[in-house]
Amino acid sequence: MAIVNRTPNSFHDQGRTFALDHAVSAAVQAVDQGADWVDIGGFAFSAAQDPIEAAEEIDRVVPVITRVRAATDAVISVDTHRPEVARAAVEAGADVINDTNGLREPGMAEVAAETGATVVVTHSLGGPGRRVFRPSYADVVAEVAAFLRERVAYALKAGIGPDKIIIDPGHDLNKNTFHSLELTRRLEEITSIGYPTLVALSNKDFIGETLDRPQGRRTEGTIAANVVSILKGARILRVHDVAATVASVRMTEAVLGWRGPLAPSHNLA
Repeated sequence: MAIVNRTPNSFHDQGRTFALDHAVSAAVQAVDQGADWVDIGGFAFSAAQDPIEAAEEIDRVVPVITRVRAATDAVISVDTHRPEVARAAVEAGADVINDTNGLREPGMAEVAAETGATVVVTHSLGGPGRRVFRPSYADVVAEVAAFLRERVAYALKAGIGPDKIIIDPGHDLNKNTFHSLELTRRLEEITSIGYPTLVALSNKDFIGETLDRPQGRRTEGTIAANVVSILKGARILRVHDVAATVASVRMTEAVLGWRGPLAPSHNLA
């Protein structure tokens, strides 16, 4: 899952794809590099930003979705917690609603059920744009798993089909470095819930703090954490560096026996 942020303040690209043409080009390039789908967002998760109205968020994401849909048959998701944005995005061609608020906004689950969209149900304590000071957990993995089970039950009750649900433990979303490392270490407790698990680890602060590396120097750490996550059951990786991730995933799949080499063997020994 390639990340395309049509925001001026995303933590990694800092507005590099805020311009419409840049966002569309980044999405198409990601697919060319091997991404299976593109995640398009118009509002960052961080609390350190000014709020925007739903209409402005729609104006940011819908033109990108429309143009990317015309250019590729790859999966498209919209990264939003607002039902009106989700509906407009699906009508424009998005297949998936990626909700970092865990379907807590009134009406979001109903939009997903009515449109038939797949949903990514993500754990966070506060949700997008809401500050949580010093988040604490008695057992972060158990509490995240309990939250995801409860929100999946809510989604099913709202009429979202079980085959339309993906879960995401929400690394670094209202979690510190130790929380995110523990989630990765015990990710089987999340994947065993029984729904496809997405992890969004790419270039996040828990990697930077673990390796003492700034933004722009976290690719190796991201790849290592993603491979560990695959081994523990994750099946969707949300990333910035598509080409490097695709190569690491293909190698991991080959080692695990899930696919053969991409080129004929020249080993004559």
